[in-house]
Amino acid sequence: MMTAEQAAEKVLGSFDRVTHLEFRGEHTVTVPLENLREVMEYCKGELDLDFLLDVSSVDHMGDDPRFEVVYELAKVDDSVHLRVKAAVSEQQAEAEAVPTVSDLWATANWHEREVYDMMGIRFGNHPDMRRILMWEGYPYHPLRKEFPLAGKPTELPDVASTDAAPMADGPFVATCGADSRIKSEPRSRA
Repeated sequence: MMTAEQAAEKVLGSFDRVTHLEFRGEHTVTVPLENLREVMEYCKGELDLDFLLDVSSVDHMGDDPRFEVVYELAKVDDSVHLRVKAAVSEQQAEAEAVPTVSDLWATANWHEREVYDMMGIRFGNHPDMRRILMWEGYPYHPLRKEFPLAGKPTELPDVASTDAAPMADGPFVATCGADSRIKSEPRSRA
């Protein structure tokens, strides 16, 4: 059975300019952005890392390259967990230089959309690169470091609804203003 360290060593031995870091038993390989797609295909095909746990990003504002994309890969049986990172400049983020892996792991579709929405990193050849949490046309990316914690005043699109929520007063909806925490909990009241 392969370990995470062996998986990292295989990536290291198969690609140029890859670095490996072990910290507290977790193994991370950092790859050049131009090799990211090839490394991810290798991880899926050769290393059989068939479970994409997460795609996230880091903003290193003031550094160049500014961003990092981070992929958490594993085997379904959780015997191997490997982190793959790639540095991304602001220009690359805007130019869709980060290749999608949604065709390798279907879960990447929504994860990549979230990274785009919150950080502004676009994924090339993504089947549906649109916002997933904020509305289309929202001019900011809330997880970037220059975005203030209190947010920014923004015009809301005219999509608000005054209709009752679909599950309002349903059996599993929390009750506001109840006289005890037990009565306010979302429990079946039927």
